[in-house]
Amino acid sequence: YLMVDFESVGRHQDAPLYFEIQFFESPEEFQEKPERYHGWISPSWIQQERVHIDVLPCSYQFSRRYAFRYVKIKILAVSETFSVKINKLRLESVSSADDTKLIPFAGREEDRRLDAVSVRTLHECMQEVFEDGPKRDRRLWLGDLRLQALTNYVTYQNYDLVKRCLYLFAGDTLEDGLLSNNMFIYPTVECDGQYMFDYSLFFINTLWDYYVASGDMETLRELEPVAFHQYELLRECFDENGLLDMSKAKSCFVDWARFLEKQAATHAIYIYALKDLVRIERELGKEVSALELEISGKTEAAKKHWFDKKKGLFVGGKYRRISYATQVWMILAGVVQGREAAQLLERVEKYPFATKPSSPYMYHHYVQALIDCGEKQKAYEKMKYYWGGMLERDADTFWELFNPEKPKESPYGGKIIHSYCHAWSCTPAYFLRKYYTNGG
Repeated sequence: YLMVDFESVGRHQDAPLYFEIQFFESPEEFQEKPERYHGWISPSWIQQERVHIDVLPCSYQFSRRYAFRYVKIKILAVSETFSVKINKLRLESVSSADDTKLIPFAGREEDRRLDAVSVRTLHECMQEVFEDGPKRDRRLWLGDLRLQALTNYVTYQNYDLVKRCLYLFAGDTLEDGLLSNNMFIYPTVECDGQYMFDYSLFFINTLWDYYVASGDMETLRELEPVAFHQYELLRECFDENGLLDMSKAKSCFVDWARFLEKQAATHAIYIYALKDLVRIERELGKEVSALELEISGKTEAAKKHWFDKKKGLFVGGKYRRISYATQVWMILAGVVQGREAAQLLERVEKYPFATKPSSPYMYHHYVQALIDCGEKQKAYEKMKYYWGGMLERDADTFWELFNPEKPKESPYGGKIIHSYCHAWSCTPAYFLRKYYTNGG
């Protein structure tokens, strides 16, 4: 929150002060004029205000919370008898992250900045819920929550905030019991009314990760029916061949990449989620044979229908397109493992037309897949290349979107609407602390 102290200079103030203020997270935003933005996300997220002040001096408190590093104040009108002086700018920074509880970084010195920027990203997104970003949306998204929670467990260990978010999702579902992809918190708690196949499933993984980190059996037991119900509903989206029917699945995310074929990757995400559901059911002493049979059947279907033996890669969709996302999720789901999985990633890197990851969200899963198939050093190098590319551009929090090959790329129609501090970008701290310290 920003407060500005204004003072009149000259003769008596005989007209209001009229000024415009703009808030910027990145210097790149200076290059775009708000009136020229015509993207598909509402321009009301552009951080600017026009204000009248009738009486000076005045300490003006902006009621909105802004995310910014730079402030531009332009005096639009006063009168000929006086001018304006700014005496002071004061800031109140807010977060529910408690830095006194932050676990110190114990990794290599050359990784300290990467960790610190990751932690700062998480810190700024920890508010009353795990927000996706403090600039735009400021909502609780399931996909973001899963990655934030993982990073939280190795940094702030704020289990109560994760628990609150899980209960918020469970407490207001769609009519059939499916979980919405995101939640509004104000003016009342309300689900968005939209769902994504993969995000609804990720409630299962987020609940299991929470239990592993916290040991909270009561929450696991109470929320297990919600997790299991996602499986009950979404298993109906597969056809007689055991393949995901996209006309039934309808919406899924996977990644922002243009022309990304999502069918095979989402099929693998289903397997991935069910493996954690088996762990939940076993922990609660429940029968898992039907779930294990479901996993086995969908795994065999994936191998049979999606693996192209000539290319040595998994394909997807009607046009059998190849993407990093499909290979990554087949590895994370355990459809392929070990050296076979490592070779899969080697081949996709050499395939000239493979759809590459386009977001930190997908890059997280790419790095995790490399680790899972034994390519720990390569995973480290990819992490340093991708998030390090943001550091080279002076990032002090990590961004919503970044394409090292096309830094000016935007899926929104303008970078003025981008979030330069975004939840799903915070995971280098998770990787560094879990896999690249003395204990990792």
